[in-house]
Amino acid sequence: MIRALMSGDFLTMVLTAFSILVMLFVVFPVHECSHALMAKALGDDTAERQGRITLNPFAHLDLLGTIGIVLFRVGWAKPVPVNTARCRKVKSQKTAMALTAAAGPLANVVSALVFMIIEKILMVTCPASTTLYYILTALEMIIELDLFNGVFNLLPIPPFDGSRIFLAFLPQRTYFKIMQYEQYIMIGLLILMYTGILSIPFQFLSNAIYSFLDLITKFIC
Repeated sequence: MIRALMSGDFLTMVLTAFSILVMLFVVFPVHECSHALMAKALGDDTAERQGRITLNPFAHLDLLGTIGIVLFRVGWAKPVPVNTARCRKVKSQKTAMALTAAAGPLANVVSALVFMIIEKILMVTCPASTTLYYILTALEMIIELDLFNGVFNLLPIPPFDGSRIFLAFLPQRTYFKIMQYEQYIMIGLLILMYTGILSIPFQFLSNAIYSFLDLITKFIC
């Protein structure tokens, strides 16, 4: 993204900067707050006591993750602390881990649905204008980034949410064995994302979910 920001093309620079701000101030807060809310619902108030049940982006921003977004198009927020031993409203800690992990990607999809409904309502109620065009463009970008982040976090390898869901069904010994290589997996994934190789399957899945959301909101337009 740093190349786009320094491209000299005004529109490219504006859109790139806006996409970064959307990730940091909309997509990440929704995602992380949902992890914290699910943990609270299951009986663990660790995240709540650390002020993580909030949409305030500054409670969730991670310095290195923010730099990653700007430089490599891949970043992350501050992980939400979850003590599965305190999630007593479910029978097993593995179930608690899976549910709290799934809450983030699901929240991004729900958020995308809400913004799509807003977008379509504006399309049918507001007269065409330059201002409306820019508003709709902004909403469309938020929807796409929400979906991409949700799909990206379902990747079934550490440290992403998908790994917490997938590994919850593995024997504990196998789980901790895989977790030993989390840092190395993360480095390899960042390299693949930077090259753009992994963007293809992620974009395909994002588009599939987008089409589904578009279908169920056809009653608006």
